[in-house]
Amino acid sequence: MMRRPLLWKKILVSAAIFTVTALAAPLAIGLFNFPQNLGVPDAVAATKRAALVERPASLADLVEKLSPAVVNINTTATVKSRRGIQRKNDIPNNPFFGGDDFFRRFFGDLPEREFKQKSLGSGFIISSDGYIFTNNHVVEKADKIRVKLSDGKEYDAVIKGQDANTDIALIKINPNANSLPVVKFGNSDKLRVGDWVFAIGNPFGLEQTVTAGIVSAKGRVIGSGPYDNFIQTDASINPGNSGGPLFNLEGEVVGINTAIVAQAQGIGFAIPVNTAKNLFEDLKTKGKVIRGWLGVAVQDITQEIADNLKLKETKGALVGNVIKGEPAEKAGIKTGDIIIAVDSQNIQDTHELLRIVAAIPVGKQVFVTVLRDGQEKRLAVAVGERKEVKDLAQKVQPSDQLGMTVQEITPELAAHFGLSEKSGVVVTQVKERGPADEAGLRTQDILLQINKGQISSLKDYQAEISKPGPEETLLILVKRGETSFYITLRKEGSTKSSDK
Repeated sequence: MMRRPLLWKKILVSAAIFTVTALAAPLAIGLFNFPQNLGVPDAVAATKRAALVERPASLADLVEKLSPAVVNINTTATVKSRRGIQRKNDIPNNPFFGGDDFFRRFFGDLPEREFKQKSLGSGFIISSDGYIFTNNHVVEKADKIRVKLSDGKEYDAVIKGQDANTDIALIKINPNANSLPVVKFGNSDKLRVGDWVFAIGNPFGLEQTVTAGIVSAKGRVIGSGPYDNFIQTDASINPGNSGGPLFNLEGEVVGINTAIVAQAQGIGFAIPVNTAKNLFEDLKTKGKVIRGWLGVAVQDITQEIADNLKLKETKGALVGNVIKGEPAEKAGIKTGDIIIAVDSQNIQDTHELLRIVAAIPVGKQVFVTVLRDGQEKRLAVAVGERKEVKDLAQKVQPSDQLGMTVQEITPELAAHFGLSEKSGVVVTQVKERGPADEAGLRTQDILLQINKGQISSLKDYQAEISKPGPEETLLILVKRGETSFYITLRKEGSTKSSDK
């Protein structure tokens, strides 16, 4: 089943965009007071009450202790524009004028102008000599970074390491003495849904603001990157909280506040602090994160793919392409294999596979279990280094749905369209709203397989689609550009049985 993408945004404040007129987020006095009778047997109730007594009736002592390690981050970036900062009713914003030849003929080519854009965020000190964790989007475009401590002291900061994929950055200030207050790291893996948490940050430029709530969910995927694994919380976080800490009631950092759902209330997201801890040494010593990879393009298994392959469940990651010369090919992994485990860790979907492999040290040998033609195979793979520019281990989400014209590939056709394949069939036309269109096929897609049958010619194609059988869908291996993936295409006029 495909996930619907959330409408979310990173919570960085641009100081030049708006003016704050009022902000109120009162915290209920009885937030940490719990009912004494929980409706359970006396012995269990006594245990529950004893545990609840340990929870503070107020966060004041914790906030007073922890606030000095939370910092405000102000950044300045130089932005170039041919029009500078535009007002709402400026003619250049009009779509009939702005940025086209008609506009330039009447108004001329305006010279590019530079202006300063200021933004606000948060962060927290992790070492007494001045290392600070924050979000990458807070500092990535900054020409100047200024850090302000809770006591009012200010320092210039430099970026020591960045990772856009997880939106984590490590910056450094140079205090007069190595005596800065620091946070204590918690274990975000131990967080449970319903645990109390609180945030300290710089929302809307309001320094050292404290908000509290609970963990609403764990392992959220919001579409911000390949390694999404967010903590969802209803503790109020707002623009300017980016990069600030999320604490548990033991005063330990368990997350880095990062994003909110646009136009929603009480839905915020934080990066688990264990992710940041695992990246620290790479960020500090290399300035970037080194990740493991297998060298495969993978995709989730839809119910229709599972039905076609006669799988009992949709768990695992289906290999759509194996990159030549990379670890997976050397280990014997093939297109059509389903990766179901890496060492002792079961693989639920492509997202989990990417996260697990990325955390494996480069060069380490692991055992990858694949399902091939109904049989499990355990293959030893020496994990390689992921090259971000390749962007080949991507998740492909096919549609769930044969109105198309195909043509046999000839040398002339391959040369004209720049096709990498010299034989087979290529899609030359897709009927609008037809089955192929619904399945996501495009012109110039190359069809490599249909129901595991190799397609080397138009004859092969016709033979496969004409085969009689009970299947309502065709499982097609498609090559598009430099990658390949599977789609399911429902035969025209077929209907899915309701008793499956």
